Amino acid sequence: MFYEPKNGHGLPHNPFNAIVTPRPIGWISTRGKDGIDNLAPYSFFNATAYVPPQVMFASTGTKPDRDGTKDSVGNIRDTGVFCVNIVEYAMRDAMNASSATIPAGQSEFDRAGLTRVECETIPCARVGGVPAALECTLVDIIRLRGAANYMVLGEVTGIYLRDDCLKDGIFDITSYRPLTRLGYRDYSSITDLFSLARPDD
Repeated sequence: MFYEPKNGHGLPHNPFNAIVTPRPIGWISTRGKDGIDNLAPYSFFNATAYVPPQVMFASTGTKPDRDGTKDSVGNIRDTGVFCVNIVEYAMRDAMNASSATIPAGQSEFDRAGLTRVECETIPCARVGGVPAALECTLVDIIRLRGAANYMVLGEVTGIYLRDDCLKDGIFDITSYRPLTRLGYRDYSSITDLFSLARPDD
């Protein structure tokens, strides 16, 4: 099968997301100008550079009470900061609950029954108990092609690591099983690792 996206695929569901997998989930926490803490998962998320450490996430779609975007991007545009919370398998239901569209003035932290912990380097909350969190200052918001597609770039100014995830000086992802997004409504978690030496090692 071959298709050009502009002409459609003719399948019951769009296969694009199922092709680009697995994708890490950036559980993005922000704080609005009104002081309300927002939390939403984004699977268009990744690290982009080592020094200084930088990350990105992309938001697609709009919310009626936001100016052509969603709460996360709107809050970051207003405040210039955000936090990336890393999702473990044990928090999958809370992550999913935080993806609901709720009215302005309400917080997904409350809806999902999550604890707020104040970040160290930015005026924002992180999710209590996550394996790791990346506190970020905004570098740029880039408008992508299509309606309401935005890429947010941030520089990491603070990194939180949960103590039980550090084993002999290594951040051990198998200790918490990071959740990954697949296609459709499918997810997976990472449980097994293998290593490959690079030719130049």
